[in-house]
Amino acid sequence: MSDTALAPPPLSFAHRWAAALLLSASLLVITVDLTILNIAIPDLAADLRPTAAQQLWIIDAYSLVLAGLLVSTSSLGDRFGRKRMLLLGYLVFGSASLLVLWADSPTQVIALRVALGVGGAMIMPTTLTMLRVIFTDPGERAKALGLWAAVSGVGAAVGPIAGGLLLESFSWRAAFMVNVPLMAIVLVVGAFLLPESRVPSPGAWDWPGALMSITGMVALVWSIKRFAKDQTLLSVPGLIALLIAAVVLGLFVRRSLRREHPLLDVRLFRRPQFSAGIVAALGVMFAMAAALLLLAQWMQLVEGFSPIETGVRLLPVAVAATLSSVAAPWLARVLNARIVLVGGLVGAAIGMMLIAAPTQLTYASMILPLTLVGFGMGSMTVASAMIMSGTPEEKAGNAAALEETSYDLGNVLGVAVLGSVAAMLYTTDADFSSVPGVDGPLAAAAGESLGAAMAIAQEARLPELARHAATGFTDSLQTTGLIGGIMLLAVAAGVYALTPRRTDIAVQAH
Repeated sequence: MSDTALAPPPLSFAHRWAAALLLSASLLVITVDLTILNIAIPDLAADLRPTAAQQLWIIDAYSLVLAGLLVSTSSLGDRFGRKRMLLLGYLVFGSASLLVLWADSPTQVIALRVALGVGGAMIMPTTLTMLRVIFTDPGERAKALGLWAAVSGVGAAVGPIAGGLLLESFSWRAAFMVNVPLMAIVLVVGAFLLPESRVPSPGAWDWPGALMSITGMVALVWSIKRFAKDQTLLSVPGLIALLIAAVVLGLFVRRSLRREHPLLDVRLFRRPQFSAGIVAALGVMFAMAAALLLLAQWMQLVEGFSPIETGVRLLPVAVAATLSSVAAPWLARVLNARIVLVGGLVGAAIGMMLIAAPTQLTYASMILPLTLVGFGMGSMTVASAMIMSGTPEEKAGNAAALEETSYDLGNVLGVAVLGSVAAMLYTTDADFSSVPGVDGPLAAAAGESLGAAMAIAQEARLPELARHAATGFTDSLQTTGLIGGIMLLAVAAGVYALTPRRTDIAVQAH
């Protein structure tokens, strides 16, 4: 079979954009599912009564498996067919979602979350890879990536609203079951609509390299989560896992550099615009993931909004991200890719720092910061275009895997590091022993988290404790927003320095 036969034939305009809509819809299901689970966890915990460790694994299993498999599944797709990998991912994701009907123990739910992670790892990088292959014109590809990014932003915001609506009428299982009809549709339509493509002459499959990438990434993500759980960088299990990750990933990089056909071509980082795009994706998720999670908690526990009301009030982020995702490629052509990307990062940084500005934090004062953060997220369209347009087609799977890994790792790091900072600030600043009617054990329990403090205040009928906890959490939220904003400014400076001055996302890679 010739090299040309391994690439899809040119598609018509309507066919290309129908494929782009399908690929974006696939991502929508994944992002909605991620945020729906946050709403469903309390109902799930009340029904199945998992231990604290089991609940943590229900939450963490997905991201651990996803991080470990992104490189391997993307490389397998390059070899055996990207369409096949994507359709198999739809099947795995949909089947795991359906099996929740028979799950009646925390262990079974954890197993299903692992299966969802496998399906997600097959789907997420492959959608990006296929966009790179289907859209051969770089300018049109940038618009398709804008659609892909816009749908992702909408999915993250729609999740809490959909979750709240479903849980009002159904059990927590509905948060999984909603995936089944959607995956069935994209599986059937994708089988007819999507073209097949794979890399010609990819070389032998690197089994030791695959094992190294899986072990190293799982160990890295687990160590970060362990540090966050123990709230100390001196956690012995966390340090051991981090050491394993450093050694194994170091050996993996050395192996990749020495092989003619590596599992992951780390030489892609020699392209400055590729490196800049990866840094931008990692930095944005690191700074924003924890801030948005803390904001959702603040709206529900401090302001008293329901999950649905909270989701609606987070819509400025989704609307701004959608608009800027669509506009960013056009702005990059008119102005400059570096200016648009760095401008979005700076705008998001300002938005996060504005959280710390008002002395009396209210939702009205949050609208502008949320909008600026959304515009910053939308500028990631340019980062994706820099990553994918600057990469040869045969390395598209590698580039997609690295981009998705940077998003996943940034999310985990952000929640762990900034989430831990917020928890530490809350515990340190909120001296509950000074609250009338609160003894030592109650003060210690209330200092664990805002949720614990509010539950104790309600049970013990101590409104002053609730007010004290709300004030402490709001202060920690504002400080964390300031820290995240400063970090984003540092990321913006690094991206500006890395990005070549005349970077053009409408130029084909060679």
